[in-house]
Amino acid sequence: MARHPPPERNVVPPAAELVVVANRLPVDRGEDDSSWRRSPGGLVTALEPVVQRTGGAWVGWAGQPDLEVEPFDFDGVHLVPVTLSTDDVAQYYEGFSNDTIWPLYHDVIAAPTYHRAWWDAYVRVNRRFAEAAAAAAGEGATVWVHDYQLQLVPRMLREMRPDLVIGYFHHIPFPAYGIYSQLPWRSQVLEGLLGADVIGFQRVADAGNFARAVRRRFGYDTRAGAITVPTGDGGQRTAIAKAYPISIDTASYEELAQRPEIQARAAEIRAELGNPDTVLLGVDRLDYTKGIRHRLKAVGELFDDGRLGTGDATLVQVASPSRERVAAYVQLRDEIELAVGRINGDHDTIGFTAVRYLHHSYPREEMVALYLAADVMLVTALRDGMNLVAKEYVASRVDGRGVLVLSEFAGAADELTQALRVNPHDIEGLKDAVMTAVSMPVEEQRRRMRALRRRVRDNDVSAWSARFLGDLRAVRGGDA
Repeated sequence: MARHPPPERNVVPPAAELVVVANRLPVDRGEDDSSWRRSPGGLVTALEPVVQRTGGAWVGWAGQPDLEVEPFDFDGVHLVPVTLSTDDVAQYYEGFSNDTIWPLYHDVIAAPTYHRAWWDAYVRVNRRFAEAAAAAAGEGATVWVHDYQLQLVPRMLREMRPDLVIGYFHHIPFPAYGIYSQLPWRSQVLEGLLGADVIGFQRVADAGNFARAVRRRFGYDTRAGAITVPTGDGGQRTAIAKAYPISIDTASYEELAQRPEIQARAAEIRAELGNPDTVLLGVDRLDYTKGIRHRLKAVGELFDDGRLGTGDATLVQVASPSRERVAAYVQLRDEIELAVGRINGDHDTIGFTAVRYLHHSYPREEMVALYLAADVMLVTALRDGMNLVAKEYVASRVDGRGVLVLSEFAGAADELTQALRVNPHDIEGLKDAVMTAVSMPVEEQRRRMRALRRRVRDNDVSAWSARFLGDLRAVRGGDA
């Protein structure tokens, strides 16, 4: 992984043609705190080449509180760090973003918390991001803002720099109006998003929810995803709100899955598990939206019922750490680990573990080996903007085998129609789907996987970014 020396200070900021604004920069501090390395993740993979080609800039937080870093260049991208204090992280990020917006937008699976001090911090930090983007952007530049942490930035940018073309992409769900209307600052957030020329969502339903919220709150015309927005000077402009389902760097997963050493590692994983007939796999952030408890309940009951035989099947559950200072996540971890302990206590033998629970993050190479080792992939999200794990599993199955069990409440279900779709709240239905996957004939596996792989290959992350930026260029040219 590329490492770079400490950035030179007093770098003159460029007049960038394209500015990406995201909560995080595409780099992390090295282990010695004196170098930088590229962050993992699909967003970086998708956008970094585009920003490099245009000589663009990326505005974001460096990931550590109270860390002040001057703008610097990394692999052809001008990085503009935004400093967040410890209080900013607690109130803007852990508070409003992840304890107010996140649960609200995920259909109140957990109760959102509303604090005026958190909202004030959210406004303050969003303005800081907007100011940094405005300073980095050249005349008439394109600025692409990302995700729920920065919903106010588009309007702030438009007020600061009316010459800019502004895009916004919402990576998580946007809720129905009956849920969204609970937010005390519902109008301000909608106004913030309407500052963008193009507002992208993962699903058609999310774009529809947003348009209905705008219509209910402001009475604006919202025909066919085109929203008429007053400009304040007696004029009006059009904002486009529609679906742009995000994807993955498919080719990189296929390349990894074809490496002999990774295929050997997949065989080694199965051997370490005792070579069961069936390996079930769940890969998630440890989050209450992911349906991990429902998955464990279904698998535990299948062992209890004898439909999954002790020693014949193992569930590997990877649950990477997430927001460990937020109370709801602390409670969730306790509940999941208690459930795993109960299943294993009832069904483990000396040489067999029913559920192998891994509370870690793993590099991409190990994840691809796990995908290759797994006969059945369980994606049981209660609500998910997309769920890229489902697409990663499909991309990795270069052997054409494997079965994807996919929640209908994940955005990926709109595209991956050859998966076994489930309602994770229906435990009996989920159990039946798992057993259908376990017993699926090889020819049916191959037929389904061929269609899934074609879809993921044709709609990769490059196609996603090209489509969104193409619509932004059309706005500039007046063709949207």
